[in-house]
Amino acid sequence: MEDNDRWQFRQLLLFIDEKLGSEDVAALKFLCTDLITFRRLESVQSAMDIFQLLIDKDYLNEEDTFLLAELLYRIKYHSLLSKLGYTKEKVQEHLHEKGKVSAYRQMLYELSENITNEMLQEILFLLRNHLPKRRRTTSALELLILLEKQGLLTENNVQTLEEVFTNVSPDLLQTVNCYRMAKVSLPQQENTLPIKESSPSDNADRVFSSPQETSIRSVSSTIHDNVAPNLTQVFSKMNLQLSGGFSGAENESKVSSYKMDGPQRGICLVINNVKFDGDLLERKGSYKDAWELERVFTWLGLDVRTYTDQTSDQIKELLQTWQRSEDHKGRDCFVCCILSHGESGAVYGKDGKLVSIRTIMAYFTAKQCPQLTEKPKLFFVQACQGKEIQRPVYIEADARVPDYSSIQENISPSESIPEEADFLLGMATIDGYASFRHVQEGTWYIQALCSKIQLLVPRGEDILSILTEVNEDVSRRVDRYGTRKQMPQPAYTLRRKLIFPIPRDPPPSQQY
Repeated sequence: MEDNDRWQFRQLLLFIDEKLGSEDVAALKFLCTDLITFRRLESVQSAMDIFQLLIDKDYLNEEDTFLLAELLYRIKYHSLLSKLGYTKEKVQEHLHEKGKVSAYRQMLYELSENITNEMLQEILFLLRNHLPKRRRTTSALELLILLEKQGLLTENNVQTLEEVFTNVSPDLLQTVNCYRMAKVSLPQQENTLPIKESSPSDNADRVFSSPQETSIRSVSSTIHDNVAPNLTQVFSKMNLQLSGGFSGAENESKVSSYKMDGPQRGICLVINNVKFDGDLLERKGSYKDAWELERVFTWLGLDVRTYTDQTSDQIKELLQTWQRSEDHKGRDCFVCCILSHGESGAVYGKDGKLVSIRTIMAYFTAKQCPQLTEKPKLFFVQACQGKEIQRPVYIEADARVPDYSSIQENISPSESIPEEADFLLGMATIDGYASFRHVQEGTWYIQALCSKIQLLVPRGEDILSILTEVNEDVSRRVDRYGTRKQMPQPAYTLRRKLIFPIPRDPPPSQQY
């Protein structure tokens, strides 16, 4: 019996290994650095190598799998937890008493996820005299490991990070400060970093020409993760059943999930308005958004059709055409992405005339488009919904969360959705406020949406969980002066979970 359990245990580890990509393996290596020496981890090539090292150290065996569950939870691979007999909530419940990943390692990993490529280059420039001159560092995780090897970063000495983020990102400095307050027990200090005020332009779609976009972390999440002590634990015996599909989570949710196994996934329309008549300025960088959307939704199996610079009448005519199209027959869903300037509850056509978002969505109600009845209809709108600028709020660990209930004064996303089931509307920003776009890299919202879809669809996450991650990503970003923020807002009448089938090909970001 013991041999059979051991065999099934090995099968399970092999199954998990096959689901993890190279970035996941790098993340696991980093999270295990306090448990396994640098020297032994340097030879790791796969997740199986890490599992074997954990087994050798008696951190992992057929009756003791919580550490593996914790690691999968930390890298947000929640869909595999059911194979270990866990759920995301169950792991969270036991982290305080059973967690082995240190608060220090959690903090570093959180920083690595929020350091953009542009920020990484700035950090490397600042530290050029402290790092090996001929070593090429290509990721934030590599940089952090290198700093540890150089003795510039330890559990009790994060001064180098503080100095770097004081120059590069005041918001990531808050993450380090939260760690110090929780772990090192230093007295709380008020953040006195100067903030340079900048005068926003009158564009409806706010533009940055600087590539730097920094991030801010949820303090409540910091406290939840970082104060957990590491205690010796006794784990329940895992569920080793491997039959029945990719994960138990998927099996459990089949009844409550939309049907997404048809011969064709669906149609995806991308309306990309870049150049406008009259006073509306060109939306430089929007071609990058349209290109990313086309790559990502094609990867998901949708037939993507892109339309550029459409007038208000052309937008309506286009939607009427697709409303009557027979191509929806036999397809699982419908997606429409609109990239333009906008005002409260509406988007601009090329001619400078507004089209109501509610009008756009109403073309595809069950009455107007019977072929999409009971099928999910997703709309993603990248457009300003006003000219107000959201300002960052720097908070300490015990600060109250700001009340945003009074922000919306006009049309909310929920009022834009037709009073029917099966709709989802993803707005780049809340009503009355501006959204932001880099003239080369595209908009904060669309780039975060494409990135999170590629990361989380292979992990079996549903669309609402993905949009929650998008909200978190965009809410962390701030312009280089630390004065402008953005908060996306989804609304929906979905009746079931929407889970895109995992594509056979790797995500587009890993194909080049």
